[in-house]
Amino acid sequence: MKRPKLKKASKRMTCHKRYKIQKKVREHHRKLRKEAKKRGHKKPRKDLGVPNSAPFKEALLREAELRKQRLEELKQQQKLDRQKEQEKKRKLDTNSGVEPSNVEPVKEEFGQCNAKNKAKSGKQNPKKLYCQELKKVIEASDVVLEVLDARDPLGCRCPQVEEAIVQGGQKKLVLVLNKSDLIPKENLENWLNYLKEELPTVVFKASTNPKGKGKMTKVKRRAAPFKSEVCIGKEGLWKLLRGFQETLGKAIQVGVIGFPNVGKSSIINSLKQERICIVGVSMGLTRNMQVIPLDKQITIMDCPSFIVSPFNSPTALALRSPASIEVLKPVEAASAILSQADKRQVVLKFTVPDFKNSLEFFTLLAQRRGLHQKGGSPNVDVAAKLLWSEWTGGSLGYYCHPPASWTLSPHFNESIVMDMKWGFNLEELEKNNSHSIKAIRSPRLASSILFKSSGLTNGITEEKDIPEELPKQKERKQEVGDDYEDMDNDQESVDEETNEKSSGMSPAKEAWEVLHDESQTDEQSARCYVLDKMTEEEDDAYDFSTDYV
Repeated sequence: MKRPKLKKASKRMTCHKRYKIQKKVREHHRKLRKEAKKRGHKKPRKDLGVPNSAPFKEALLREAELRKQRLEELKQQQKLDRQKEQEKKRKLDTNSGVEPSNVEPVKEEFGQCNAKNKAKSGKQNPKKLYCQELKKVIEASDVVLEVLDARDPLGCRCPQVEEAIVQGGQKKLVLVLNKSDLIPKENLENWLNYLKEELPTVVFKASTNPKGKGKMTKVKRRAAPFKSEVCIGKEGLWKLLRGFQETLGKAIQVGVIGFPNVGKSSIINSLKQERICIVGVSMGLTRNMQVIPLDKQITIMDCPSFIVSPFNSPTALALRSPASIEVLKPVEAASAILSQADKRQVVLKFTVPDFKNSLEFFTLLAQRRGLHQKGGSPNVDVAAKLLWSEWTGGSLGYYCHPPASWTLSPHFNESIVMDMKWGFNLEELEKNNSHSIKAIRSPRLASSILFKSSGLTNGITEEKDIPEELPKQKERKQEVGDDYEDMDNDQESVDEETNEKSSGMSPAKEAWEVLHDESQTDEQSARCYVLDKMTEEEDDAYDFSTDYV
C-alpha cells in the first residue's frame, strides 16, 4: 500500500501475515534439517580445544606435541633415506669398473643390508641407543659440560659417567648449575662454594623463550609453565670455553650431558640464541646426538639423557627417570618425593590443611584443585601425577642443603682435580659467577620448599648392564605403537616407518602414554563402580547435555 506524499511503500503488515511467514520459515528449516539428517551430513563442529578444567590437559597437550615432533622426525628420516639412496644410485651409475651384470646383485645385497639394519633398529631397546649416543659424545668431546639442576645438584651427578670421562683421556669436565633462579641466593652460593672445590662450576639460567627463527618456532608450547627471555651466565660460560680454546691452540668440541629435564637443550639454545634443539616440559625429548657449530673454533654437541639404574632409591627414580610412572605407581612415586620434603612448607605452598600421610595429602590436593571422579570422590591418582609433573618441571621452587663437610668423590683424586682445572681462568670465572648471582632474581627462603637430597644418582653406561624388558612392558609398548598408527592414518607415506619405530619409542612417550592409559582405566573402573550402585529410581538427575524446547 502506497501512502500519499511518500515515495516508499510502508513495510508494516498485519500480525496474522507476519506470524504466518515465521511459521513457514520454521517449517522450511525443519524440512532442511530432516533431509540433512537422512543424508548424513552434519554441521561441522568448531574445535574448542582442551578446557582448563580438564584433569589431563597437560598430558593431552604433551601428547599432541610429541605426535607433532614424531611426524617431523619421520619426515626428516624419510628425506635422509631418500638422499642416501640417490647418492648410492649415482655412485653405482658413475662406477665404470662395475659391469652391468653385477649391478643387480649389488642392489639385492644393499636391500638385504637395509632390511637387516631396519629390523635391528626396530627390535633394539631405545635405552641401548641412548648409551651408544652418550659414548659418541664423550669420545668426540674435548670439554664435557655436565648440567645439574640447582635445586638438587648432588642428585643430578652420575659417578659412572664422570668415571667414564676420566678414563677417556685428556678431557675436561665442567659443572653447569642450571635453573639457578628457582633457589634462594644463599643456598646457591653455598652450593657453588661446595662444587668448585672439586670441578669448575658455572652459574647459569637458560632462556626458555630464545629469539630467532629456528626449527621449533612453528610448534606452540602452550604447556610451558613460564617463559623468560633473559639468559644469565652465558658470558661467563663463553669466556671459559674461549679461554680454554686459546690455551689449547686448536678448535674444540663441547659435549652437553646430564639427566632428563635438567635443561641441556635449553642451554644450547641460549648459547646459540635460536631454537636449534627440541625443548619441552616432558622428559627425554632429545633422542640422538646433534652437532651445532657455535663459531669457527667451538662446536657444541647435544645428546640424550643418562639412563637411571633401577637400583636407585624410589625418590631418585621418581625424579630422574622419565618412565618412573611406569616402574612405580603414581601414588608411590609422588609419595617418595613427598616423604623427602618439609611438611610445613608443602602445606603453605599448596595451600592445603595439615595432613597425616601422603594419601591424605593427595586427597586434599585433589579437592583443592577440583580433581574429582564421577560421583564426587577425589581422584587421588591424578593428584599424585600432578605433584610429580610439577616437581620434575621447571616452575616449582625447592632447594637442598649441601653436605656439612666437603669430601672428595671416590672416583676422583687430587691429581685428577688439578688436571680438570688446568687451562681454565678460574679467577675470571669466579667474578662472572658473582655477577650472575647478583643479576638473578631468586625466590625468598621462606617461599621455597626444603628437600632432602638422596645423594649421587647411579646411572648405566654399558649396554650389557641395561635390564631386559618384561613381557608385559613389551605388550604395552606394542599397544601404544598401534594407537599411534591409528592416529596418523592420514600420513600414508609414513605408515611403514611408524610400524618399524613403534617398538623403539622414547621413554618419555612410553611414560606419558602409560600415564594416560592408567588414568583412563582408573576413571572407567570408578565409573563402573558408581553405575552399579545407582538404580533406575535413584538416577533422576538433570541431564545438561539434552535441550528441551
